[in-house]
Amino acid sequence: MKKFRLALHCQILLALVAGVLFGIILTPYVKWVEWMGTVFLRALRMVIIPLVIVSIVSGVSQIGSAGAMGRLGGKTILYYLSTSTLAILTGLFFVNLIRPGVGADTGFSQEVDGLLLEGTSFGETLIRIIPENLFRAMAQDEILPVIFFSLLFGFFITRVKRQHRKVLESFFEAAFQVMMKLTLVIILITPFGVFGIIARNVARMLTEHGGDTGALLQLAGNLGMYMLTVLLGLSVHALVILPLIQRFVGGISPMKHFRAVTTPLVTAFSTSSAMATLPLTLDAVEHRDGVSNKISSFTLPLGATINMDGTALYECVAAMFIAQAYGIQPDFAQ
Repeated sequence: MKKFRLALHCQILLALVAGVLFGIILTPYVKWVEWMGTVFLRALRMVIIPLVIVSIVSGVSQIGSAGAMGRLGGKTILYYLSTSTLAILTGLFFVNLIRPGVGADTGFSQEVDGLLLEGTSFGETLIRIIPENLFRAMAQDEILPVIFFSLLFGFFITRVKRQHRKVLESFFEAAFQVMMKLTLVIILITPFGVFGIIARNVARMLTEHGGDTGALLQLAGNLGMYMLTVLLGLSVHALVILPLIQRFVGGISPMKHFRAVTTPLVTAFSTSSAMATLPLTLDAVEHRDGVSNKISSFTLPLGATINMDGTALYECVAAMFIAQAYGIQPDFAQ
């Protein structure tokens, strides 16, 4: 008789629900379980930098020629720019259609003076991608400089003599396999980590509102149309736009891909971090979605850093919501 085993994404969903209930009902005892979330996040962050380095170096060194790398890089950047633009346009469409900020009671009653607007130009951002000190960038979780160095290192592996290239390729491929084995172990504790994270966050929100669930519901009611707009935009982008791109541009089954990445999606929802979920995403797309390592190791670390469609859509809606709430009410063109 085949032994029944609940799928990992189902375990995570159950852990998420259990965490919410625990945080609401047993708020004073959350301190006894929140350590599970802390351990889980620390374990994920522990493997992010090493995994990014070895996966990119291994993948880029397998790509080979500069022309092949340039084509892959060009297609990747084009895709990221396209999907981010579509996400922003989707957010603009729904926030102007629903207009959630008009008449919204945000509870903002105090004017704030003395805020300074500090910005970084695009040129400065590009310059900062080049790390002055790689180890400092690694210690401070500055992922773009790490990616930049790894891309260069992987590319120049292909430029050295054959005997040296083979040694380095074998080393980084072996290191990548070790990191994936370590990641698989961390994946096993994901439900416990999600439970601890959700229980802690729910308890923290209740504590901030004096343990009054009614206050939380009132706040949710005040921002209800805003949340509905964001969720509607995200749903259309994730369930309509991206599947259409997968089907007609990528030529793959959206349902097959969705089933393959269910665990990373649920984990990302629970942790609110695409970067923390990167190890799970790499494992899912390679072992369940059939994507080659040389593609995934190049595109995913870069995408987790710069291709944040949900963030782009959310920030667009948030900016428009605040403008509408203050009576500015910009039109679609603005």
